[in-house]
Amino acid sequence: MAEHKWLQYLAFASVPLVLVLGNSMLVPILPDLAKKMELTELQSSLVITLFSVSAAIFIPAIGYLSDRFRRKAIIIPALAVYGAAGIVAGFAALRGSYWLLITSRALQGLAAAGTSPIAMALVGDMYKDGEESEALGIIEASNGAGKVVSPILGSLLALLIWYAPFFAFPFFCAASLAAVWFFIKEPDSKSKPLKLKQYLTDTKKIFREKGRWLITAYCTGALGLFLLFGVLFYLSDLLEKPPYSIDGILKGCILAIPLLGLVIAAYLTGHSIKKDGTKMRRCILIGLSLMSASLIGCLFSYWLIYVFIGFITLSSVGTGLLLPCLNTWITGAVDQSHRGIVTSLYSSLRFFGVAAGPPLFSWLADRSVTALFILLVVLAIAALLFAIRLLHPEKTANPAS
Repeated sequence: MAEHKWLQYLAFASVPLVLVLGNSMLVPILPDLAKKMELTELQSSLVITLFSVSAAIFIPAIGYLSDRFRRKAIIIPALAVYGAAGIVAGFAALRGSYWLLITSRALQGLAAAGTSPIAMALVGDMYKDGEESEALGIIEASNGAGKVVSPILGSLLALLIWYAPFFAFPFFCAASLAAVWFFIKEPDSKSKPLKLKQYLTDTKKIFREKGRWLITAYCTGALGLFLLFGVLFYLSDLLEKPPYSIDGILKGCILAIPLLGLVIAAYLTGHSIKKDGTKMRRCILIGLSLMSASLIGCLFSYWLIYVFIGFITLSSVGTGLLLPCLNTWITGAVDQSHRGIVTSLYSSLRFFGVAAGPPLFSWLADRSVTALFILLVVLAIAALLFAIRLLHPEKTANPAS
């Protein structure tokens, strides 16, 4: 039985891993893409940005569909479309068709909306108490692990030929689809699907009753990822410039250090909290405090590269403490018939946080790096204060599913 449970966990972990690989694996080949297709930097960046924006826009609608129908009925076709659109994107890159490339990437983003966010809702349907937090911690760790390996994997594949990552990705997608199909047995719904009008009415009621802490949790998760990937983008840019001039696989390995901190912290947190509200609140506050303190350290050390990497790693550990707790709290906030929309709205904000980090960090860093890190410290401390005020276990009890 335990072996079957871990096969299910493995299947769930494959979904966010594939989600990340489909985007981050392309980052190392963007310079080659721009050169081969004669694109501007803005045009090449849209290959990544359009994916994230498309996913963020469509996630709420697909969340509703997952509440209306079965979760696997959304996840499996989404994985199939995700992989097929990846093949189209590869041929578009090979043929030099920019408009087909970005159209297929937008379609991939739409399909991505039906993967990891819906998997989170399905975890809430299938598991309770410690198993739920453990599974969600594994999902978050897998998400972080994907971000560790994807730039390195993309760089290695590009050594074969620059567009190889486009064609390699569908194989990962097919493996995830098979794992979900064979290992995850979705439970029957305990209630009949609601008509749209009633569904919207109930959703409004949920946010009237729980909106203050839910929106706080949403924004805290999005901010955590905004800070993490914005700082990593800044570090990536810093490493490429003199006197470091580090690029390619070595740069990917250095960027993997903070992300590895997130992976370890996320896994251990999900395994240990056992859906204990007091433990979750404590981990959230410790995580936000660690992020705030680390960003203060970054403010005074961003020109000392090794110290700077150390503080970024500590901040990533704080993010790893934070996210599994938010995932568990949000997933358990409502019953099964509304879980898809609640988790999807959260995932949508997370996508926007990841997408907004690099361009905003780049824009602010060009003006004043000191001002940038002062702003980050203010945002992290504000999130900590809101969490202290609004996130309480007694107000976020898990309803009957």
